[in-house]
Amino acid sequence: QVQLVESGGGLAQPGGSMRLSCAASGRIVSILEWTWYRQVPGKEREFVASAESVGLTKYDDSVKGRFTASYGYGRNMGHLQMDNSKPEDTAVYYCGAELIVDGAISRSKFWGRGTQVTVAS
Repeated sequence: QVQLVESGGGLAQPGGSMRLSCAASGRIVSILEWTWYRQVPGKEREFVASAESVGLTKYDDSVKGRFTASYGYGRNMGHLQMDNSKPEDTAVYYCGAELIVDGAISRSKFWGRGTQVTVAS
């Protein structure tokens, strides 16, 4: 089975930086896309950013120019670099990976359990 584990969350000051990481483990052939979502209590989970293996990245307008989604140098690792953080970035951040599992004939999507990010002075 595939597991995704986020790390790097915590407290950041407004204007500060934080880097979230997501490590995927299991019988993975390749990761086609990393996706980041976030959720605050009482609201739906919302798209933040994504990075595809071919190099394409997408961002929500609220984070464009401040956040960077990327593949890590380590095997099966993705990152979300958060710069110039704002209090409204406070949320639980979830990573997702669209990947091909060893022995499978189609791609599958897996999700981590989330990591809390709080931006406050």
